[in-house]
Amino acid sequence: MYNESPIIRRPSTRIYVGNVPIGDGAPIAVQSMTNTKTSDVAATVAQIKALENVGADIVRVSVPTMDSAEAFKLIKQQVNVPLVADIHFDYRIALKVAEYGADCLRINPGNIGNEDRIRSVVDCARDKNIPIRIGVNGGSLEKDLMDKYREPTPEALLESAMRHVDILDRLNFDQFKVSVKASDVFLAVESYRLLAKQIQQPLHLGITEAGGMRSGSVKSAVGLGMLLAEGIGDTLRISLAADPVEEIKVGFDILKSLRIRSRGINFIACPSCSRQEFDVIATVNELERRLEDVTTAMDVSIIGCVVNGPGEALVSQIGLTGGNRKSGYYDDGVRQKERFDNDNIVDSLEAKIRAKASLMANRIDISDKTE
Repeated sequence: MYNESPIIRRPSTRIYVGNVPIGDGAPIAVQSMTNTKTSDVAATVAQIKALENVGADIVRVSVPTMDSAEAFKLIKQQVNVPLVADIHFDYRIALKVAEYGADCLRINPGNIGNEDRIRSVVDCARDKNIPIRIGVNGGSLEKDLMDKYREPTPEALLESAMRHVDILDRLNFDQFKVSVKASDVFLAVESYRLLAKQIQQPLHLGITEAGGMRSGSVKSAVGLGMLLAEGIGDTLRISLAADPVEEIKVGFDILKSLRIRSRGINFIACPSCSRQEFDVIATVNELERRLEDVTTAMDVSIIGCVVNGPGEALVSQIGLTGGNRKSGYYDDGVRQKERFDNDNIVDSLEAKIRAKASLMANRIDISDKTE
């Protein structure tokens, strides 16, 4: 069928972050990172729950000090979503958060000291069945690599990543995923392409420090879209200078646009023109705001006139086609006798969408129980 994704995923090994499968064909996980002070337990817990409410599969929390490690322990006790502990340099913090229940350690083995320290962290991760994420960033490459390459290049990011991979290979530890992020789209994309040919472990995608809400979303969609369309990527984070909740929404929108993974409503809406019979832009914006809590995957087309409206409605679960004072309503591509007063479209559509989402969710639930 045309609505099925044509993308063939890159083969990769399977790891688990908590109860979330990563790699080997598992759904691409969408994650974000808290920006509260980790030592502020209440604020961090509140932000994690907000991320979980919009669908975050995994949340990363920075743990820069031992005090924040103690806070991490309390945070972990109050949330359900798997937590990745982000640690730099201090191997003792990694050991502490592993003890406190971290579901994954984001730590570069080569940056935490001598062989004994590295081995202690890896042995701890192995013992507690915790995966590691190797995270290479174009803005923080090792000094000798910057001396060698003069600037961040795909080859430099690859070499940095493989140094850390080689350490884990030498210690016979294969439960890890890798990222090679950069703020430049082409640098990040080519780095991931090179890495995908070198290892079979899952890859975590991101265009790091992408920018503000609009520009960062565009850069992320372009860069990650290129990689995802090639089958590269097993988890992702959209790095925005914005509310982390927006990172999750944009991440799911990117996956939805590529027909890789659907969550919530896919609004198909015209940009509006002089033919529109109602305010399309205001209608769509208000419905998006009201229906953020709906998680059922469904297509809703909202078209302001009869030129493209019927065609879009035929392939949507719910469709609206603009008409003079009253607009046509479609359910599963079938035109209904009922029409909506243009002055009350938002309330009418919201009620129909919620009812349809509930019906579709019940069908899925029944299907799961009978399989």
